[in-house]
Amino acid sequence: MSSDISSKELYEFKKTLKELSEKKGRGTELVSVYIPPDKQLSDVGKHMRDELGQSANIKSKQTKKNVQSAIEVILQRIRLFKKPPANGLVLFVGMIPKGGPGTEKMETYVFEPPEPIQTYWYQCNNEFFLEPLEYMIEVKETYGIAVIDRKEATIATLRGKRIDILTHLTSGVPGKHKAGGQSQRRFDRVIDLAAHEFKKRIGEHMNDAFLDMEDLTGVIIGGPGHTKEEFVQGDYLNYEIKDKIITTVDTSYTGEFGIREVIDKSSDLLEELDVMKEKKIVQSFLQELIKEDGLASYGEAEVRNNLLIGAVDTLLLSEDLLLTRKTLRCANCSHEKQITIDPKSDVNESCEKCNEKMKETDSKTLIEDFVELAEEVGSDVEFISTETEEGMQLFKAFGGIAAILRYKVN
Repeated sequence: MSSDISSKELYEFKKTLKELSEKKGRGTELVSVYIPPDKQLSDVGKHMRDELGQSANIKSKQTKKNVQSAIEVILQRIRLFKKPPANGLVLFVGMIPKGGPGTEKMETYVFEPPEPIQTYWYQCNNEFFLEPLEYMIEVKETYGIAVIDRKEATIATLRGKRIDILTHLTSGVPGKHKAGGQSQRRFDRVIDLAAHEFKKRIGEHMNDAFLDMEDLTGVIIGGPGHTKEEFVQGDYLNYEIKDKIITTVDTSYTGEFGIREVIDKSSDLLEELDVMKEKKIVQSFLQELIKEDGLASYGEAEVRNNLLIGAVDTLLLSEDLLLTRKTLRCANCSHEKQITIDPKSDVNESCEKCNEKMKETDSKTLIEDFVELAEEVGSDVEFISTETEEGMQLFKAFGGIAAILRYKVN
């Protein structure tokens, strides 16, 4: 995910995806369109009109009508744009049933995704096609990858499931020489020097590519021979990059095939690193909790207060936190108050000043409320899943809300 997106935007994007994933059509009548930023909208319009013609062959009258209506809406919406936004455009349109037969309602979602769309997609199904967007939020971290042997090197990045090949280098190091004696030794020295110069060149390219990469989490070096170990052990990389080397991987290939082989062989390790990062954050909170002057805070009221005074360094929120924060106002005396309740519960609150029934004026999820507070005071926000023992402990024992503080609060 782009580092430019805020925690709140990321949370809202995830929430939108979850809502879209729960929508189902009666037939294959929900239309999804992904438009890359460099795609001509006139070409998209032509394709939509072609699909409109093709839809006449749909056997079910109701499905045919609903698909055609969705395509008409898409044609209307893309006319509002001169060209796609910087990251492209996503459209989800279709008739969503609200209950029994005849309760369908046309729903339309049009937005710019947080990362550039790579491929043009048009799909009709009984659910919206969300996979490309799910890839965008799957992993925020970037890994640097290099596949090295004496002949060539390829440098790439992995962000989520997206691989970007940054550069491909060839060495010009000569092959084996058949001569013996003095000539052989002299030739071996020439080869070793050329190999050393090539490794220096690889290091320079990796330093240029990775040093200023803010979200670089780790580096993996692969290759078919011993060159990768010589490279890692030698003085070819800036120490900041060298410190981020996670592992070396034996591969059968170099080039792009080698990069993909490194990723396949490292997938379990990368997954484990994501889990470890989450576990480490919760463990840091727990360590502060047991210290006599520890910088730990938990529970909705306490953490909210610490956020309001700017004392929170890192806010920890459980992804399973489903409560709602509502603002209520008394129509009689204008008294306002906020309450946190289960989203399925009815609001039945009386004014503390005049006993009149209060009305709801605003509603947001408790997560949205806390993220907004955190962003106002510059606190970091970490969303914690319940897939680890530590994540489950945060949710069950601490109500899914905790914080590591900047300073001790009395």
